[in-house]
Amino acid sequence: MRALPGVLLVLLAVAGCANAIQGTPVPAAAAAPNRELVDRYFTDLNEAGKEGYSAQRDFLRRTQHPDFTADCDLGGLTLRIEPALSTLRADPKWKPEKSTKHPRGDVYVVGVSVRIRRDSATLAEQIGSQRVVVLDGKTYGFTPCPTR
Repeated sequence: MRALPGVLLVLLAVAGCANAIQGTPVPAAAAAPNRELVDRYFTDLNEAGKEGYSAQRDFLRRTQHPDFTADCDLGGLTLRIEPALSTLRADPKWKPEKSTKHPRGDVYVVGVSVRIRRDSATLAEQIGSQRVVVLDGKTYGFTPCPTR
């Protein structure tokens, strides 16, 4: 019976800790309101890659941010990009390399796993970050330009 008061004190202390957390939880969708558009972009990119190099090249050209129209060619390679959407966050200060201006729209950064393929062979896999922009309800990317 002597243990009972000790257990009650521990329960009261634990109950008090639960009230120490302040603030309001924010659902992931509210933290990144364009999450579904970003997810659809990567799904469509990967579907185009399944159709082959030409289909993915066309997709990347159609979805290149209109302010940054570098015409990069992946040289017959296709990409499979898996975003970790739990890492999706706004990145309003980012601007493309060698650019003095920020892209129009809502800029996001997301952690990704990238598989680089030629035909059915995987040549490389990388983990990194990728930026996308939602502008006027459409998601745009920045086609990677391989260094020569």
